[in-house]
Amino acid sequence: MAHFVKSIVGSSSLHRCFMLTSRRFASKSSQSSAGFSFEPNAEQLEIQLLARKFAREEILPVAAQYDKTGEFPWDIIKKAHGLGLINHHIPQEFGGSEIGSLESVLIFEEFGYGCCGIATPMDVNNLGQIPVVVAGNKEQKKKYLGRMAEEPLVCSYAVTEPGGGSDVASLKTKAEKKGDHYVLNGQKMWITNAGHANWYFVLARTNLDPKAPPHKSLTGFIVDRDTPGVIPGRKEINMGQRASDTRGVTFEDVLVPKENVLIGEGAGFKIAMGAFDRTRPTVASTSVGLAQRALDEATKYAMERYTFGVPIAKHQLIMNMLAEMAINVEVVRLACIRAAWESDQGRRNTYYASIAKAMAADVANKCATDAVQIFGGNGYNTEYPVEKLMRDAKIYQIYEGTAQIQRLIIAREHLTRFSNPSS
Repeated sequence: MAHFVKSIVGSSSLHRCFMLTSRRFASKSSQSSAGFSFEPNAEQLEIQLLARKFAREEILPVAAQYDKTGEFPWDIIKKAHGLGLINHHIPQEFGGSEIGSLESVLIFEEFGYGCCGIATPMDVNNLGQIPVVVAGNKEQKKKYLGRMAEEPLVCSYAVTEPGGGSDVASLKTKAEKKGDHYVLNGQKMWITNAGHANWYFVLARTNLDPKAPPHKSLTGFIVDRDTPGVIPGRKEINMGQRASDTRGVTFEDVLVPKENVLIGEGAGFKIAMGAFDRTRPTVASTSVGLAQRALDEATKYAMERYTFGVPIAKHQLIMNMLAEMAINVEVVRLACIRAAWESDQGRRNTYYASIAKAMAADVANKCATDAVQIFGGNGYNTEYPVEKLMRDAKIYQIYEGTAQIQRLIIAREHLTRFSNPSS
């Protein structure tokens, strides 16, 4: 894995207002013999420090400007690509780094600390690629993953439709087989990276029988952006994460070659849902980065702001808020690590991934809201950083599975485990 890191970072520019020892993580390579560990191995620490340096020096200083303009962060993406900090799941055979989920979690927490709006386009690359990583044949991987490793490109995961996101089984986009192609028609909505994607993973209905179950009726396709009939809509102006590109996409009689079907007809639902187990830990860790940033900003402000002759950090009610923020950040960080670790062990991590995603989203929102409260009137003003954190945090309770859907998944997994302890 050492080849993954393309530059060595110094410690002088990596200062944070919390101790490095509080940020050490479980090591994938050393735990089997030693049991539980909260130390990263040397390579993981190197990756973490590189990502931290990049976030602090390249992302954080420009975050407010990107939020103001809504410009897509191509410059940041190109730099991250050059350092090997994106496209984590692409196999080495096709030019990728193929690092573990745990290492991805380390990277995206740092990116989230810098700016979630800039981190999201890079993280969605993972979501778009995972269906090809897990279900693509060698030719598909070489063609579509290979180009992502060679060039700083982005892709999209096109599943959600205007009629709903959580009810994937009822999607309307259809693909009809005609000779050596499928004719794709339909609309997708809230698709991240849609205006800049080189290609899309698209879930469409190939069995038009309304009674057909999703695991038999839905099929996954790889669709090139430059295919005639692929029409991205306007960039949506969202509450937060404004550097992230979100659009609708219309498919009008798009001819998709049969070679671009993943596995076969009817396999799409399982592929699409399975991708979330791999990506929810990194989405959750980005939320943790935001929460840690909120805690750091609130702590710094509380130590500098004086009322009644003392820093407000000395007032017990403010101390309580900071303590609750710290508790939640530390706990949810461990939840992200567990979800990623389970994936790296080759085990189904649905239960842990949903726990991490649900809790991290809530913690990010609570920490950002409390940071605004600690800043008082200043927190509500755009000249201070925490109002952006509050706006950026909300989407984590919505995308890649709403807070409510996560709890349904957790409950189902819990009841299954309770009924069958060996499962």
